[in-house]
Amino acid sequence: MKNLIMNIKKLILVFACMVFIVPACTNLDEELYDTLAAENFFQSEDEYIAALGQAYSNFTMWGSHANVWSTNELSSDELVVPTRGGDWYDGGVLLQVHQHTYTPDNGFVGNAWNALYAGVNTTNRLIYQFSSVEGAEAYQAELRAIRAFWYYHLMDMFGNVPLSIDFTDTEAKANTSRASVYSWIMTELDAVIPLLTDAKDASTYGRMNKWAALALRHKLKLNAGVYTGSPDWAGAKADADAIINSGLYSLESNYAANFKVDNSGSAENIFVVPYDKVFAGGFNWVQMTLHYASQNTYNLQAQPWNGYATVEDFYNSYIDPVGNPGPQGTVYKGKGTDTGTLDSRLSNFVVGPQGTDDPAGGEAGDDDGVGLNFTPYINSIWPDACRQCGARVGKYEYENGGTPNMSNDWVLFRYADILLGKAEAHYRTGDAAGALGIVNQIRARAGVDPYTSLDDDNLLAERGREMYVENVRRQDLIRFGKFEGPWWEMTATGTHLRIFPIPKSQMAVSYTHLTLPTILLV
Repeated sequence: MKNLIMNIKKLILVFACMVFIVPACTNLDEELYDTLAAENFFQSEDEYIAALGQAYSNFTMWGSHANVWSTNELSSDELVVPTRGGDWYDGGVLLQVHQHTYTPDNGFVGNAWNALYAGVNTTNRLIYQFSSVEGAEAYQAELRAIRAFWYYHLMDMFGNVPLSIDFTDTEAKANTSRASVYSWIMTELDAVIPLLTDAKDASTYGRMNKWAALALRHKLKLNAGVYTGSPDWAGAKADADAIINSGLYSLESNYAANFKVDNSGSAENIFVVPYDKVFAGGFNWVQMTLHYASQNTYNLQAQPWNGYATVEDFYNSYIDPVGNPGPQGTVYKGKGTDTGTLDSRLSNFVVGPQGTDDPAGGEAGDDDGVGLNFTPYINSIWPDACRQCGARVGKYEYENGGTPNMSNDWVLFRYADILLGKAEAHYRTGDAAGALGIVNQIRARAGVDPYTSLDDDNLLAERGREMYVENVRRQDLIRFGKFEGPWWEMTATGTHLRIFPIPKSQMAVSYTHLTLPTILLV
């Protein structure tokens, strides 16, 4: 299995570097290429797979800074990048995202738009090329499911978006309503899911098989009320049941096992982006969150950037002073030394004394001394946050002696999320008992006491603790009516900020075609 997975990673790297990958989409015009004409290329199974590798190369942006993940997570109550003296101000774009003051010229927003449409463009081209290949229906179905994935995120983040599905049509497109894009995605998934393989093995690892597509459809239905105004709880439950009843996935006994350096054997991960520090780079959380001096803690080959940190209140949501005291004493890399019940999901964080001196200790804004000590407390978001403040993102294991590129495979869909989605569907339709039993499966794995009842607040809190930094928190806050805040350094805002603005570059190209996005309230 490991050899095949490595081959997939090599393919992703190769195609990420090739010039026929469209890097961005500020307009939807494209040049037609003939370098992969069917008569010249599609001659063997290996060539089919090689062509598919191009579609998956677009996923390598997922674990990078200033992209889709960053934009979603920094706009939530989970993450923040404080301005530490002269570090990380970056023209105020990070503050805009966290405080919901983003504008059409925000670089994070623009990068997310371009990355998602790059995925659309690549799949459109490949669908067109495969259309002339006899017997390629299964590959076309896989590509259509991938394209549906990209449009899911476009519609989720931006509302009304151009729907471009014909590679040969180079005309700029007017925006399609969010509800109509949702309907199109659902129609596509309904059509292709029966055509996708139901195999779960090395040949489908990191690929859009039936179960990944069902997870995608489940996520869409879970948020149907936001996207269309009409919830589809029954549909969300049905798709969750299909995955659960397959018997192919289960909760790992150890939560952290899903995010190890080598997490390819996880029984819980449904759809991943295969990364490799040599063959498929781009996953660089180790750089994004850890302190400069963490280079010595982990014997890293490069100095980290001291950026991303956890909002204190969110970190504290794992701690119950009575029933779950958590790490009130000395904490080292997420492990508490005191007595009491510890939520095993505290492995999400790097916090406490790190056993490494901070040679920059004592400089302006850094009141923690020379010993490197990550504190959940953050004194301010701007302009002088202390340099050691904030529990750091430790969800994915950091490799001792690691490079700026990590080898952990990025988890896009996970079985625990499907279970919690099913629980919410039960809860929203009046079956609180059914929901409670599922949620307590998740809590039992974390080693914390079961809930005796459910309400909106503790269901949202449990989703937050389980799914921390897995690109779902913004969606969850919107669905639960909490995205408007306030929290910490974010004052209450309006529902119109539930979607991000269309980037200025796109409006400059096709402003005559654009319509104002529609906001559908929960």
